Amino acid sequence: MNIKTINFNGNVIRVAVRPGLANTTPLLICNGIGASLELVLPFVNALQPDLEVIAFDVPGVGGSPSPSLPYRFSGLAKLVTQMLDYLDYGKVDVVGLSWGGFLAQQLAYDYPQRFRKLILAATSSGVAAVPPSLKVLGLMSSPRRYSDPEYAASIAPDIYGGKFRHDKELAASYAKKMADNKAQAKSGVAGSFGYYFQVMAVYWWTSVYWLRKIKQPTLVLAGNDDPLIPLANMQLIAKMIPNSEFHVLDDGHLFLLTDLPNVVPIINKFLA
Repeated sequence: MNIKTINFNGNVIRVAVRPGLANTTPLLICNGIGASLELVLPFVNALQPDLEVIAFDVPGVGGSPSPSLPYRFSGLAKLVTQMLDYLDYGKVDVVGLSWGGFLAQQLAYDYPQRFRKLILAATSSGVAAVPPSLKVLGLMSSPRRYSDPEYAASIAPDIYGGKFRHDKELAASYAKKMADNKAQAKSGVAGSFGYYFQVMAVYWWTSVYWLRKIKQPTLVLAGNDDPLIPLANMQLIAKMIPNSEFHVLDDGHLFLLTDLPNVVPIINKFLA
């Protein structure tokens, strides 16, 4: 992927683009909380090679500087469309993972003509959703897992579930990638307000009042062992969005990265 930093309308955003064929609809990736764009590269590499893909660091994460003030998802959705304008993209598909699923829902609702298809992975409808346990909420309250690989590996089974419960080497490998990517980025989540701005954006946000108004074809993907986003949340989203299809993976919260052989064919078929 071609990674660069762009400056538009006073905003500085780090983006990555994998070029594809001109006759395909590009795919925009909205990443999870605190995660820089490098962490989705295995997923990008597993997709159809002729599919153009756009990934980016939200303000305050990875190589995108922190904003001076907190933001709302509606404002962030506007920023993303401005980014797409700057990069000269018209209609795109969008996939949102976890926190990025909130943003993807907002994009599909606020700009229905801009986003052709919607993929929601391990996400929820916000404050109206079934919450995780207090233990999981406590572990998610700090970005420490992005700078302390030993700590990240130790809590991975509790917050991500799935394959991380049984594969210590997988947990350690993912924890190291998070720490390495944070260290390589120009401005990581640790030592900035970026992570906490992401947490604050979730407060009081919900899509439950307008999910039924999303008309795009929507693929809803869930893990059957997801401590962070209980399965009932994805079942609700699939039920409320009129034009949706629902798949449950035998994995945890990060199946989009840990269960590629099973999840990528579903996504490729849906996008085609």
